[in-house]
Amino acid sequence: MAWTRPTYRLVDGERIDGAWCHVWTKSYAGHYVADLFVYADGAIRCVDEMDLQGLRERLTSGLIALRDPERLAPARTREGPRWSARYPEPLTDEGFMGEVEDEIESLNGRPTSSDRCWEAIRRYLQEPTEDNRQGVRAAYLTIPAHRRVYVLGDMDLQDIPLRKLVTDLGEPVGGDGPIATAEMHREVLEYFQAGDRGVERSRQLYGMLHADDSQETGMPAITSHERVNPPNESPERLDLFVLRNEFPALFFYRGQRYPTVLHGYWALAAAKRSDHDHIRDATTVREAHEAGGRVPLRPEWVLVRTAVMAALLRAKFTQHSELAEVLLSTGDARISYTGISESPHWTDRGPREGRNWVGRLLELTRAELLADRVVHEGG
Repeated sequence: MAWTRPTYRLVDGERIDGAWCHVWTKSYAGHYVADLFVYADGAIRCVDEMDLQGLRERLTSGLIALRDPERLAPARTREGPRWSARYPEPLTDEGFMGEVEDEIESLNGRPTSSDRCWEAIRRYLQEPTEDNRQGVRAAYLTIPAHRRVYVLGDMDLQDIPLRKLVTDLGEPVGGDGPIATAEMHREVLEYFQAGDRGVERSRQLYGMLHADDSQETGMPAITSHERVNPPNESPERLDLFVLRNEFPALFFYRGQRYPTVLHGYWALAAAKRSDHDHIRDATTVREAHEAGGRVPLRPEWVLVRTAVMAALLRAKFTQHSELAEVLLSTGDARISYTGISESPHWTDRGPREGRNWVGRLLELTRAELLADRVVHEGG
């Protein structure tokens, strides 16, 4: 089945992540397509609430079906032997239950049946004993049968090497394939080892090509929160509030003096000089912001606003060394600039809204400040 994310539900204020897929459900008028939701806590919803056992019972009774029961299923045709088929097994109710269990494991950040199979493969590669081969066999057979196709991620061979490996000596691979031999198992071992060598070569290559990326774990992300009533004067004790566009820090840009970045941004956005001066001289950040939102803006302001914001932030931090030190103290942390007063173009509002451009430009300004010290001053 094709599973879709993200989805979630709230339980006592806590977000419970989930995934969903389409199934068929039965009503008095016949069968119709419905969404089946599976959540990390094991809860399942498809018209009604249920758990894993409830889902199993509904599948058995026909209240939930994996295909339209009112239409004949297409006849399965095999183009070749079962052991090398691309899709060797059909989707069954039992296989779907295995999918659901894997989704729950994945939603909780735990290994799925395919992940556990790969863990067993790695143990076998480290120590290719019969016991470890049997461990691979046991792990592979716990994967839902219809998914035993692309576990290896090999577009050409699919899981054929794995099917060979899990077949006991003297038995036909997949029931109708060649007889498994010790030589066959050695060839499969070489297949995996060759893959590992290829991965290592790629790692070394990209390590060289991406040498400018840090190999160390970066600092955790920081979030810059909007303040409802920002002060009009700079506080004695500086903290991450200095990152905000509403922070009071008088600076000059193109011969004009602005009390905050927001004063400068909305003044420069104004099409008329008189509106520019009125916004620039506004007593508070809110007055400047609201005045800027009411006046006609420059033509194509949307196209240039990001560059203007970058220039204003650069002016603010280069003209106030104490503010620059606070920004530099954030290291390489991602800066999430939140808030509702400034538009979603500037703010971080989660995965579905907000582009966080102020956060990005703060990171750029931080890099420029550091570059002036590390590269330029150092010659």
